[in-house]
Amino acid sequence: MTAAPKQDLYNPIDTIEYLFARDNVACDRRGENELVAEILGKWDNMLIFFAYEEHLRCLHLSCLLNMQSTSFDRSKMFELLALLNENLWLGHFSYWSEQKMPIFKHSLILQDNEELFTGKICKIIELAVMECERVYPIFNAVMQQNIDPNQAMYAGNIM
Repeated sequence: MTAAPKQDLYNPIDTIEYLFARDNVACDRRGENELVAEILGKWDNMLIFFAYEEHLRCLHLSCLLNMQSTSFDRSKMFELLALLNENLWLGHFSYWSEQKMPIFKHSLILQDNEELFTGKICKIIELAVMECERVYPIFNAVMQQNIDPNQAMYAGNIM
């Protein structure tokens, strides 16, 4: 199979940067294909990272939950991640070992004629923030209070 010829020079990061500027959200363009924005959340601010891979025409979003703990049982974290992810339709939660923080991730393959991109990316950002806010108290209970993941989930009534 031969590679498709390079399409136009459209970069979705340009659109995302415009959307954040329009909504007065602080963002930082870290390169041609990367952007980070800080979103005011219900529990704490969240950092949302965007990376665009031109060759794959893939846009990746990562939303970092700002909580850190160095003294918790990592097996509980992985149990919690499994419990949370089994009910998600889009995206998934992961644990960023380097930063010792939970993170929500989602990737989007872009089409050649991405006419509805603005609405789609706004919805994905909304979903990421909503999911992170929904589970923040649960991650906090497991990471900060050493509560069992099943108990934390039931206490949060999200199962």
